[in-house]
Amino acid sequence: YFDVMGHFCRVYKLNKLCVDTKTKGERTQGFLGTSAVMWAVSRDILQQGGSAVDGAIAALLCTSLVNPQSMGLGGGSIFTVRDETGTVKTFSSRETVPQSFKADLLKGCPTSVTFITGSQWIGVPGELRGYEVVHRMYGKLPWAKLFEPTIRLAREGFPLPPVLGYLLNITLIGNLVKNKTVLGIGDTLKFPKLAETMETIAEQGVDAFYTGQIGLDLIEDVKAAGGTLTMEDLKSFRVRSEDAWTVPLGDYQMHIPPPPAGGAMLAFILNLVKGFHFTPRSMEGDQKVLTYHCYIEAAKFANGQRRNVHDPVFNTKQDASYMVDSDFADRIRQLISEDRTYNDSYYNITPSPDRFGTTHVSVLAEDGSAVSVTSTINQIFGAGIYSSRTGIILNNELADFCFRAERLSAGEQPPSSMAPAILSSSSGKNTLVIGGSGGSMITTAMALSIMNHLWLGMSLKDAIAAPVVFVDGNNNVKFEHGFDKSVIEALKVIGHRVTDYPYFFNVVNAVAKEDGCIIAVSDARKQGKSAGY
Repeated sequence: YFDVMGHFCRVYKLNKLCVDTKTKGERTQGFLGTSAVMWAVSRDILQQGGSAVDGAIAALLCTSLVNPQSMGLGGGSIFTVRDETGTVKTFSSRETVPQSFKADLLKGCPTSVTFITGSQWIGVPGELRGYEVVHRMYGKLPWAKLFEPTIRLAREGFPLPPVLGYLLNITLIGNLVKNKTVLGIGDTLKFPKLAETMETIAEQGVDAFYTGQIGLDLIEDVKAAGGTLTMEDLKSFRVRSEDAWTVPLGDYQMHIPPPPAGGAMLAFILNLVKGFHFTPRSMEGDQKVLTYHCYIEAAKFANGQRRNVHDPVFNTKQDASYMVDSDFADRIRQLISEDRTYNDSYYNITPSPDRFGTTHVSVLAEDGSAVSVTSTINQIFGAGIYSSRTGIILNNELADFCFRAERLSAGEQPPSSMAPAILSSSSGKNTLVIGGSGGSMITTAMALSIMNHLWLGMSLKDAIAAPVVFVDGNNNVKFEHGFDKSVIEALKVIGHRVTDYPYFFNVVNAVAKEDGCIIAVSDARKQGKSAGY
């Protein structure tokens, strides 16, 4: 028999499960963790013999209903997949620049934190092509089976999720849906048009979107909104499949997606931090201040490298592989002083506003295979463009080029903070499947969670729940509510520029197998839960 735990659609109260190695044959396990959703979609998929990829796709389809502000069929995703042999590959279906785009688009990039809306920011959606490719390689259940429960939910409806209700009541976000009927907590949310779209895709495959009537309808709506997306853009979209980059982190090997994903940024921070040799004692007394000071300095240097992460297909002269090199991290670490910080030029940063959005799913299946996948329409509600003919919300992915590039090329993927990762111990017995959402906060949330768990001795649950310190695109330091105030004051004395910030949308979802026990943690910041059968 096997045990499954995680959080997918119905909420269960399981946080930890240990394997009974005394029984005949060790139990096999399948686990999944994701943000707060409502029904047992992915659990059922795994129970029916589905693979880790099947569970992940079902979870993402379900999440497109309950978190429509974060991801959906109008966006793109990055999968990191480990098969049962231990081979790890990445699949990027991130949106791309269309063939026709506004020549001076990047001149319209805002210099303050705001939502970037409008049809000119829409990238070519790749979400469904990504599902198709990974399902063809790793799926076990029929394609249509993965859609059935979400189609039913979309038609019958479900209570408005509390997180979505909260977001709609934030003035900045509420303005995106002004002059519309805004639902409240307890109201029923339905997506009848999206249900029709999903049913067609389930029956006919994704070509119904990329070459068929759904695509034609979508393009008509985008054109009506003033956009430049064409059927040729949809037809020409291709998923990028590559070997994962592998980075040694002590006893673990971390597998990450290559640029333009955020894996290199995550690896750079962790390589810097690794060299400080933190232990649980690093969180005691004055050592706690020094620990966070060193982490903040690492994050500042990472900001200085941000502009070097580009799509390698279109920027062949700029190779970001140096960012995962331990020797490079060793040289940068020598520039970190224990008792002071420096002005922005020291870190070579280019100031830029930060962004928020995305969702993440982590899956560990009974055969040892694993999936870490992050999906997005970029900022909250993407471009703010809704296709009434298809029920799809369009992304604003081209906004990710703002302050990260000087020009655009058709087919280019934008740089991203998304960094779905799978960590495996040298013995092969321990696994950590982890990823985050929250736009620019992804690397912060993931790096701190991994540091807390692997080196500072925190349980996985505590590692994820711990209040975060976020170094924004201008090297301002921001602390989540509940952070140790004495540490904050001490960091101010060192010279860190501390500013207030009310919105911490960082969320990490992870599944770990450690010494015969499996732990699944879905971040409580968006009311996530662990669950299983």
